[in-house]
Amino acid sequence: MRAVTLQQLNRVNSGCIDATEHGPKFLLFARQQTRFGVDAQDLVQEAVVECWRRQAIGAPPAAGLVFATIRRRAIDLGRSADRRAGREAAAARESPDGWFDSSLEERERDQLIQEAMNALPDIYREVLTLKVWGELTFAEIADILEIPPNTAASRYRYGLAELRKLTKQIFL
Repeated sequence: MRAVTLQQLNRVNSGCIDATEHGPKFLLFARQQTRFGVDAQDLVQEAVVECWRRQAIGAPPAAGLVFATIRRRAIDLGRSADRRAGREAAAARESPDGWFDSSLEERERDQLIQEAMNALPDIYREVLTLKVWGELTFAEIADILEIPPNTAASRYRYGLAELRKLTKQIFL
């Protein structure tokens, strides 16, 4: 593929694609085709650049070509997300083989803890997972989840309290 120059990108306004006219239309169409708004923005950018690269040098792509490319890329993105979700679900179902033979009581307790973790709200579960198993600080967790560090700490405390309630019968 040949590289798109800044001059070629600046010519978008002078050719078939007027960024101020078609940009919102492309984004609206992409939002209808994708599951998340941020995916739509990425999709529009990728589609315009891909169409631009396919055109003859200096000729901006037609709007219809960009719409078709957005649709094809959205389908690809959805299929990719579905395959990834399937792989992740399959990996979550598989129980890792331990190095040591666990007793029946330990396996049962582990299963109950895992069910309790799955019963937690997502906002608590992700913070608990990052803190306990990821061994991250609240500042690092806050950066990853894009929340304030104090919010990460409070979600951790609330998540532990909720986990205690859910596992009360296990640790009597």
